[in-house]
Amino acid sequence: MEIEAVAAALKELGHPTRLGVYKALVKAGERGLPVGDLQKKLTVPGSTLSHHIAALVSVGLVRQVREGRILYCIAQYEVLDAIMGFLMEECCVDQTGAYTFCGTNLKKSS
Repeated sequence: MEIEAVAAALKELGHPTRLGVYKALVKAGERGLPVGDLQKKLTVPGSTLSHHIAALVSVGLVRQVREGRILYCIAQYEVLDAIMGFLMEECCVDQTGAYTFCGTNLKKSS
């Protein structure tokens, strides 16, 4: 993932409402949540929620799927994983001679 794409995604997640929306969608799992349920859960006005969802969709963090009259919002876990990978891919590479914690492995740098 390119640094510009990561920066754009993190910028959108930097807003408290959008972060709340995204966290709710991540918690909901692969099926996502209907927009109406998301609105009730977060107690955000519909027009405001629509604006925040559009921002998350624009950077690929969320996709929307319509099933009949219901519009679902679904977190894109691959994008989240790519962002985390970007942030962790070079974790502690410049540190030598000390134990460092990178991800889930405790290792001694050479």
